[in-house]
Amino acid sequence: MSDTVIVIGGGVVGLTTAVVLAEQGREGRRVRVWSRDAAAHTTSAVAGALFWPYRIEPAERVGPWSLRSLREYVALARDPEATGVRVVAGLMTDTALAGLGSWARELPELREARPDELPAGFGQALRGRLPLIDMPTHLRYLEERLRAAGGSVEQRAVGDLAEAAAEASVVVNCSGLGARELVPDASVFPVRGQLVVVENPGIEEWLVSKDGGTGGTSYLFPQPFGLILGGTAEDHAWDPHPDPATAAAIVERCAALRPEVRGARVLAHRVGLRPARPGVRVEAGQLPGGARLVHNYGHGGAGVTVAWGCAEEAARLAAS
Repeated sequence: MSDTVIVIGGGVVGLTTAVVLAEQGREGRRVRVWSRDAAAHTTSAVAGALFWPYRIEPAERVGPWSLRSLREYVALARDPEATGVRVVAGLMTDTALAGLGSWARELPELREARPDELPAGFGQALRGRLPLIDMPTHLRYLEERLRAAGGSVEQRAVGDLAEAAAEASVVVNCSGLGARELVPDASVFPVRGQLVVVENPGIEEWLVSKDGGTGGTSYLFPQPFGLILGGTAEDHAWDPHPDPATAAAIVERCAALRPEVRGARVLAHRVGLRPARPGVRVEAGQLPGGARLVHNYGHGGAGVTVAWGCAEEAARLAAS
């Protein structure tokens, strides 16, 4: 038990944290992931997933986490078929370079878009190349990388942190939305996101557009399995089922940005409940009985963006 670390949660944050812990090279350490759901059925598998610090606080910690993750994704993009990570060009409308964090300086191609590069009706955008991640492939990659480092993934529901503490000296809580009951932490809440996947009519660049007045965002992300159209961000909404009217509205908004989307064959409807919190919680404590507890949850819609930075901080806390 003294050489066992149990990571609760098998989404991108949990798997990335487990990989970092397993690869630290501590002799005799065994890293086990306990996840209620298979990786393919987690919220992470539904993510878009464009690298961008979206709806996440606190800003002073998010910047360094994002920067560390950005560097890792750029390295992983050297082998996109294996890792699921590509660096893809695109436009972020109604956004300026001023005010972006230090991570933006790592992207030399990120610049103000020229007028001829703007979609109709927009006066400002950023153009650049960002990591865009095929999440089903990336989650499989993380699982394989974890196993190669001697770790394991077990499909197991956890009702109490003490269950893990009975089998490990260190417990890392990456349970996402599940932390609401597991910790318990009433400040955790879902932000419901609905997507539509369609056959790609030939779009090669991503596009993100803020919906003026609604607070929402429309986006198009070209993935190997199809074109992802989004999306929604509904706070405190628990319904995991796609709504047909919402899906139709998403397609219409995206078609207004790229008309060739209209009429594209629908391949899938997806819903994910992003695990939000007023601020990400990455901190250490102790469980009854002496096991060390490290929390790493509350990443909202930016779990992919900060996964590696948060994982490394959680690993440092686990070793303290």
